[in-house]
Amino acid sequence: MDELEARLFDHPALDAMRYGSDAARERAQAATGLPDPVVSLGINNFPIFDPSFDTFLPTNKAIGIRQQIPNRAGREARSAEALRRAVQNDAATDMRFAELRAALQIALIEKRRIEAQRILAEERDAKYAELEEIVQTEIDSGRPVVFRLAEIDVERAEVARTLAELEGQLSQVDAQLIDLVGLVPATPAPALTVLDWNGDAQAFHLVRVADKAIDVADAGVDQAEADYQPNWGAQLTYQQRDQGSGAPGSTFAGDDWVSGAVTFTIPLWAESRQAPALRAAKADREAARARYMAAARTASAQYAAFDATRRAADESIAVFQQKIDAIADQVAAQLTTYESGIGDYSPIIDGEIATIALRAQIALEQSRRDNAIARMNALLVTR
Repeated sequence: MDELEARLFDHPALDAMRYGSDAARERAQAATGLPDPVVSLGINNFPIFDPSFDTFLPTNKAIGIRQQIPNRAGREARSAEALRRAVQNDAATDMRFAELRAALQIALIEKRRIEAQRILAEERDAKYAELEEIVQTEIDSGRPVVFRLAEIDVERAEVARTLAELEGQLSQVDAQLIDLVGLVPATPAPALTVLDWNGDAQAFHLVRVADKAIDVADAGVDQAEADYQPNWGAQLTYQQRDQGSGAPGSTFAGDDWVSGAVTFTIPLWAESRQAPALRAAKADREAARARYMAAARTASAQYAAFDATRRAADESIAVFQQKIDAIADQVAAQLTTYESGIGDYSPIIDGEIATIALRAQIALEQSRRDNAIARMNALLVTR
């Protein structure tokens, strides 16, 4: 089972989710960086009708660089949001693995149930064949029980139909196993024990994922609040001038110029942009908190429902076992009567057939019980 779980751990669906977490962490790092600087090359005040770089005083060749600096609080909030999304995705990956592991366990449990019911159906068919011989002997001896042969034929047809259905169910389970682990293993179904819930909602995968979603929403609020703060910028321009004579009768020295500036934003339109964005972020946070409460209710209800199914299956198994014991007593009494020379053997076979049918029901209830345990355990965080 450990080897199968190791194969399951490498399931493509889980790999895709892990890549999603890696991508979110890379985005968190990228969010703290600055945008690329902008380099500009240009010519200023170039004369049109007398093209020249050294005859007009303001003419210059310029090279500049500009750097935008988004406010640090906003960058950190965006980074935190991406990082928290990665953590949420990690929790969702753990939940998905638990679901796939439960699916694997259930598939193996179903294979065990199908095999048990197949063996019992074959035993039942063999008993019908034996009963058919006994009834035929009774008919040959003059007893009017011809109708019993027709009943046996109908019941054997039902057994054949059951075997065909079991074969189809086995094919479906094998296909599911191939989807989960890439092969049809011969591994027996695991012996499952119930993981008790301690009453803490955080013990459920679904609730933990919802809790991480609140953290993401908190980062969204921080980002919206940071949008009120100014974004800065700086730019520097070097202007190269050629020495020239200027206008007729005058000269000018061709000294170079340097220009610089600092920019910052003012939240002048905050009521129409930042304020609605902040209200939306806070609404998203409240929605995440509501989903957390809903997840807690859903998870606890699912746990209770699966636990009820498990208990009901155990009770059904006990009832079927009591019926088997009662039939065994009746068969023993009938066998004593038959050995004393009174009555015939067919009621004994009927009792054995009824016992086989009840054992098949027990196998079904055991499967239902173990399936419920697997699903219950999958709801809880185990690591």
